[in-house]
Amino acid sequence: MAFSVLLCMLGGLGGLGLGLFDVSGAGVGAVPGVKNSRERAIGYHQQLADKILPYWLDTVIDRVNGGYVLADDGKGSPAGRGAREKQLVSQARLIWTFSHVHQRGFSRPGRDYLKAAEHGYRFLQERFLDAEHGGYYWKTDLAGHPTDPRKILYGESFVLYALVEYYRASGNPLALDQAKALYQLLELRAHDPVQGGWYEHFTRDWQRILQHEPGIEVEIAGLKSANAHLHLMEAYTELYAAWPNPAVRKSLREAVRLNATWFYPPDPGRSAFHRHPDWSPVTEPRSAGLSYGHNVEFAWLMIRAQRVLGVHPYWKQFDAHLRHALRYGFDHRLGGFYNRGDGDHEATQLDKVWWVQAEGIAALAEAQQRRSDANYSRALTLTLDFVDKYFADPKDGVWADTVTADGQPKVPAKAHNWKANYHDVRALVKYIETFAPGAFNK
Repeated sequence: MAFSVLLCMLGGLGGLGLGLFDVSGAGVGAVPGVKNSRERAIGYHQQLADKILPYWLDTVIDRVNGGYVLADDGKGSPAGRGAREKQLVSQARLIWTFSHVHQRGFSRPGRDYLKAAEHGYRFLQERFLDAEHGGYYWKTDLAGHPTDPRKILYGESFVLYALVEYYRASGNPLALDQAKALYQLLELRAHDPVQGGWYEHFTRDWQRILQHEPGIEVEIAGLKSANAHLHLMEAYTELYAAWPNPAVRKSLREAVRLNATWFYPPDPGRSAFHRHPDWSPVTEPRSAGLSYGHNVEFAWLMIRAQRVLGVHPYWKQFDAHLRHALRYGFDHRLGGFYNRGDGDHEATQLDKVWWVQAEGIAALAEAQQRRSDANYSRALTLTLDFVDKYFADPKDGVWADTVTADGQPKVPAKAHNWKANYHDVRALVKYIETFAPGAFNK
């Protein structure tokens, strides 16, 4: 069925310094000399308004071709130089962020974030949308000519997420109709009606790709991934919040259940990157281990999904994942989350990556919204201290990609196809909502 027809139908070491941080539940004091949380939140609000968001508005808008260009190596080269392509995920994430911050009052004369979101939305619909087969291409050149027309569930999920947020910001009903159409297409083409869950890699005309191919940049064709299923859950959560349709509710409940069972189970040490289509374990080395960032991201997005569904949140599972990450994947001396680990053992990859810190901040803020907890509060403060000192550029507040465990620069890039502003801006907004919600009214 042509997509246009479908749309019309709709109208260090993880344990280092454990003596400084008690994960068992006993209280500890605040870090001396640090601003209180409300003051810090107000400071981040000002930083977003004056530095971080203006950086993104000034550097990523492609005023020649449309859409966004992300290329800032963090070494002083002019932003945008050397860019050769546009990728679906980064385009969608920027639409989401510009829409998100507009709703929270950050637009000002000369700083119109809704206009910036509309700029990306138009390019998405004019250049990435496949009007014949439905869905959105994975990649185009700078002018918007498709260079990789494959349909990847991970990317389609972010489009859906962005369309809903743009609808909320703009009130444009067509954006919500496009989100509905994409949902129905994904259920038709990607959902596994036998084993449950969703297939992830497709040709342009939605034939399943079951063997990995050159050029597939995200996850492994033929397997079901924690990464894609997490972000589909995230997108379906917001679609259901905007459009409480019974079919979407059923899909969202399935996404929550499968994520909480197979990828991010109640025993966090058994988390898995991939499963075979029948949910049996994947034993290949490339699928071994776990990601602390994804585990804590799942934890708080699960709570969000369950609140939207109106069901009792799995707080025990939330705490299990957060405490596991703090026990095995957290730097209790300097602060910050490590990248990866393996089961109930110390972290194996000690680099600190920007998005992992962001999701740690978001999960810890979620925990503090529920109830004050000295352990979580201390971890949150330590992480923010580390980010402020080692990730954030003093000139504009934008975070670098990756630093070593002790904060030395490793990947200084500020923007590229896999680094937009969705993780870090969302985390800072969530922190502000937790500790200084009144700042958005100023």
